[in-house]
Amino acid sequence: MFKGKEVVIIETIIVAEDDSSIRQFLEILLTREGYSVKVVGQGTEVINECHNSKPDLLLLDIMMPGMDGFEVCRKIRKESNLPIIILTAKEDNEDKIAGLILGCDDYITKPFDSTELVLRIKAVLRRVKESSHLENGRNIVELPGLTINSISRITEVGGKEVDLTPKEYALLWLLSNRPDQVFTREQLLNQIWDSDYYGSDSVVTSLVKRLREKIEPDASNPYYIRTIHGVGYKLGVKPY
Repeated sequence: MFKGKEVVIIETIIVAEDDSSIRQFLEILLTREGYSVKVVGQGTEVINECHNSKPDLLLLDIMMPGMDGFEVCRKIRKESNLPIIILTAKEDNEDKIAGLILGCDDYITKPFDSTELVLRIKAVLRRVKESSHLENGRNIVELPGLTINSISRITEVGGKEVDLTPKEYALLWLLSNRPDQVFTREQLLNQIWDSDYYGSDSVVTSLVKRLREKIEPDASNPYYIRTIHGVGYKLGVKPY
């Protein structure tokens, strides 16, 4: 019996880095790992390249000329859930926190180990794929006025689609699949970021705030995501 060739999907990564030597190194490294790599050297070029290349992941340096990495991230998050890993100086813990609050999926510090970088990239891409598949035997969670579809990754409030970042979606999906569980901020930090990030749990507070602003009828009086004072958060209503 004739068997067709297996279709191999090559994932595209944009490397945004102003240092030409690091940029060249990353291009060679990631190409050898089997990725299609696009490189840019200025922040202003990143948005256009993202539109043109439709990448699977963005590796983004914070210190970019023309437009820094934070501003690039803000602009991308207004229109896309593209996975983003930021590159930051080792001592700049504030940069790490700021990047995660803006919706970046992970970070890696300079100077970085090439093996660790590749593993982090694979982990982020794997989480994106896994979150698109069935989870706990369910692919749709319905709440009063709110529907979450894990296959299409579409979330609707009152029948209208809302644009969630990967982290916002991950938080909502986690809470909606475990409606009776109260999660501490530390637990959410570990489960949603799934990295060695040990910084302030304020990134979780910020994430919850952003998600509430998008899905709650009244963000100041949450209906879906309840705060359990002194503990953490839980889903306020049970799925149908």
